[in-house]
Amino acid sequence: MALLVALALFLAQAVNLALLLRERSAYRLAQVTRPAAYRIADALDQESGGRPVVADRGRVRLVPRNPITPAMTPQPAMTREIVSQLNDMGVRVAAIDVALATPDQYQAPLSRFERRMVARAARTDHDDRPRDTIIVAIRRIDGRWMALAGGLPHDDLRLFWRLLAQTLILYGVVLLPVLWIARRISRPLRELAAAARSYSPATSPEPLEETGPPDVRAVIAAFNALRLRVTAMLDEKDRMLGAIGHDLRTPLAALRVRIESVEDDQDRARMADTIAEMNRTLDDILSLARLGRPSEPETEVDLAALVDAVVEDFRDLGDPVTFEEAERLRMRLRPSLIRRAVRNLIENAVKYAGAAEVSLSTDAQVAAIVVADRGPGIPSERLDQVFDPFFRLESSRNRHTGGIGLGLALARAIVEEAGGRIVLTARDGGGLLATITLPRD
Repeated sequence: MALLVALALFLAQAVNLALLLRERSAYRLAQVTRPAAYRIADALDQESGGRPVVADRGRVRLVPRNPITPAMTPQPAMTREIVSQLNDMGVRVAAIDVALATPDQYQAPLSRFERRMVARAARTDHDDRPRDTIIVAIRRIDGRWMALAGGLPHDDLRLFWRLLAQTLILYGVVLLPVLWIARRISRPLRELAAAARSYSPATSPEPLEETGPPDVRAVIAAFNALRLRVTAMLDEKDRMLGAIGHDLRTPLAALRVRIESVEDDQDRARMADTIAEMNRTLDDILSLARLGRPSEPETEVDLAALVDAVVEDFRDLGDPVTFEEAERLRMRLRPSLIRRAVRNLIENAVKYAGAAEVSLSTDAQVAAIVVADRGPGIPSERLDQVFDPFFRLESSRNRHTGGIGLGLALARAIVEEAGGRIVLTARDGGGLLATITLPRD
C-alpha cells in the first residue's frame, strides 16, 4: 500500500513538473519576444516621428545585411511569436528571422556595429556564466535590414530544487503516516499468516493475540475460533475412530473364537487368514486416518537397529530379506510409525518380487532407507499414482497380490509427517527401488 501511495505521489509530482516546465517555457518565450517586438515597434514609430534608425546607437540598429549566419540555430517559435505580436500592434515588416548564437559564434564576420551589438548582449549574468544570444533580424518594407540582440535567460534551477523540496515534504507528510498505518496492519497479519502455516493438529492451539485495527482484530478472533473448532472436530474424529475400531475388533475376535469349532483344518486356516487380513486392513485404515495427530511422542532411537529389527521379523517368517550392516545412527522420530512405513515397503517387495534387499545410507543432511527388489516393477507413468489410497496395479481381490491399496499411501503419509519423502524409481536390470529420505536435524 505504501508503495502504491509513493508511486501515486511520484506521478502527481511528475505531472506537476511537466506543467510547470511548460509554463516556464512559455514565460521564457514571452520574456525574450515581447521586449523585442516592443523595441522594433518603438524604433519604427520613432522613425516615423523623425528619429530614424541608425547603425551606431540604440537597441535596434541598421545593419548592411542579415546578421544571422548558417552556423547559428534558427528559432522558429520565437519568429512566429514576434511576427504575431507585431501584427497585433499593426506594425508591418517584410520578414523576421530569429536565431540563437553561442559565445563561440561571436567571431563570425560581422560589421563593427554588429560586433558591438552582440558583445553588449553577451554580457554575463550574476552567476558569471556566459549567456547565449538571441539575434533578431528584421527586413523592412523598403528592403533595409535592422537587427537587435538580447541575452537568453538561463534555466532557473531553483524551480527544480523547490519542486524537489516540495516532493520530499509531501513524502514526509503523507508517506510516514501511511507507513505507520501499514506496519500496524501488516504486523498482526504476518503473525496470523505464520500461525496459520505453523498450525498442527498434533499440538494444542494457543490463541493468537488480537492486535491491530478493528477489522484485523476481527479476523484474528475468527481464526482463533476456527482453530478451536477444527481441533474439537479432530478430537471428535479420534474418539469416533477409536469407537469404530473397538466395535469392529470385537466381532472379529468373536469370529476368531468361533472358527476353532470348524473341523476342516484347511477351511479353518483360510478363515483365520481372512480374519487376520481384516484386522490388518482395519489397522491400516485407522492408522491413515489418525496421521497428523499421532499419540506416540518423538524419541531418540538408533535408525539402523530399527530397520534391522524390521528385517529380522521377516526373516523369522522365512522371507528372503537381507540387510546391509550400517553404522549406528541416532535420530529423533516416532519409532513405531517409521517401523510401519519400512515394513509396508518390504511387504510390497516380498509380495511382488519374492525377496527384498534393504540398505541404509547417510550424509550430513539426510538418512536414506532403500528397499530394492527384482520384481516386475511399476510403469513410470504410475510411480506417483501408486501412493494414492485404494489404488492397486493388481485389480484382483486376492490378498496375496491385490490387497486394498493402503500400504504405500500409509508409508508416504508417515514419512511426510516426519518431514521426509518417499520415492519409487526403476532399478537398473529390472525391479524397483523404494527410497525413504529422512532429515537428520
